[in-house]
Amino acid sequence: MDSTGCAAAEPFALRVLGDMMEPEFEHGCIIIVDPEGMVKDGCFVVANHNDEFFFRQLRIDDGRYLLKCLNHAYDEVVEIAGLTAIHGVVSQKAGKRRKDRKRYD
Repeated sequence: MDSTGCAAAEPFALRVLGDMMEPEFEHGCIIIVDPEGMVKDGCFVVANHNDEFFFRQLRIDDGRYLLKCLNHAYDEVVEIAGLTAIHGVVSQKAGKRRKDRKRYD
């Protein structure tokens, strides 16, 4: 990510754009990304591929790191270079109401 004045290990917030991660993450919701979060199969990550950032679910399959959409209308799968391409793990979805907030530990 660009220099924002935040320490490299400091969590940061992003707004979800588009519907590729629905129904779990709707367009416009805010996610909290932890650069030091635990990377594991099935977690939600922000990763870099071909100089573009992706917010997707990580699937680790036979040593391959794949980024997948949750919305079944999209069949896009992006293979990334491994752990070095991951810039953070989603730790929380923010919401105006308590019922809309969710942690991903």
